[in-house]
Amino acid sequence: MAAPLRNMARQRSFCLLLPVNSVSRIIFGFVVVSVLVKPSLTDELDFKEEFLKREYSLVKPYRGLGFSTSSQWDLMGTAMVTPDHVRLTPDQQSRQGAVWSRIPLVLRDWELKVYFKIHGQGKKNLHGDGLAIWLTKERMQNGPVFGNMNQFTGLGVFVDTYPNSDRNHDRTFPYVSVMLGNGTLLYDHNRDGRPSELGGCTALARNSVHDTFLLLRYSRNRLTLLVDVDGKQEWRECADITGLRLPTGYYFGASSATGELSDNHDIISMKVYQLTVERTPEEEQEDEELTVPRVDDMKQFEVEVEDGRMSGVQLFFTFLFSVLGLCLLVVVILMVYNRWKENRRKRFY
Repeated sequence: MAAPLRNMARQRSFCLLLPVNSVSRIIFGFVVVSVLVKPSLTDELDFKEEFLKREYSLVKPYRGLGFSTSSQWDLMGTAMVTPDHVRLTPDQQSRQGAVWSRIPLVLRDWELKVYFKIHGQGKKNLHGDGLAIWLTKERMQNGPVFGNMNQFTGLGVFVDTYPNSDRNHDRTFPYVSVMLGNGTLLYDHNRDGRPSELGGCTALARNSVHDTFLLLRYSRNRLTLLVDVDGKQEWRECADITGLRLPTGYYFGASSATGELSDNHDIISMKVYQLTVERTPEEEQEDEELTVPRVDDMKQFEVEVEDGRMSGVQLFFTFLFSVLGLCLLVVVILMVYNRWKENRRKRFY
């Protein structure tokens, strides 16, 4: 019994040796850190969900989508609902499908996060065509632009998986690009939309082993496009467009199309978040007067696209070298003929 009593006495004496102030400070510091850190982590997780606008979002479970009168989205074409995704087009030729929101967007500052998947059996350069994300005045319209109408009014974001133009050597596909339509501007599919592109980047999203996302953030006339397709769980900037003005009252949508080449094009979710931004009275009035989408300085986005036709200089040199080649051919023929004629004369002597 003596040994345990001695050990207890030693422990009491050790505790008594610690200064009371030091112990209090340690306990107080631990409490403060716990109070500060725990809410911050909770806020980080819950912040997005607090500003999620479900009336504009497409998320699981997709109950009644396209069939129920209470559904907030419509299906079109070959689009079909599964428990895991909305498949716009299957891996089959000549298909078009889309999903469109029924509720017009009234938010002036927003963020859209799209979780999508493009996959199929086609080998390299034998698959297509891609999918598009929309915020447009028109909805539920078939057409040649990834399953939607051309000359649309609003915003189009294209995940293009097939290069139609062999001259775009500066691009690697799949390629994500942004276009703003005013109702008259055409999307040139043969040139992969290059003449009307406002910005874009390569995003290797097809048959990816990672989850693939794109994010659009629109605030104070600035549109930022980011992608996350590398499995790093971090956003990479793809395009940053200032001076872009979008009216409210447009509809979110997603569409896809296949031709001779095909892929599965799936939308897993489209989540819309409201951004809280303070605006001046002048900005409020300007937004109310806006009726047609526009970009303040469109010239900064203009690019020269080769159309395959030769210029005047090219035509001149082509003609010149053709004439020189023809003259050289005539000279060679004459020389051969004269030599043949001379040899023939020698036979008779």
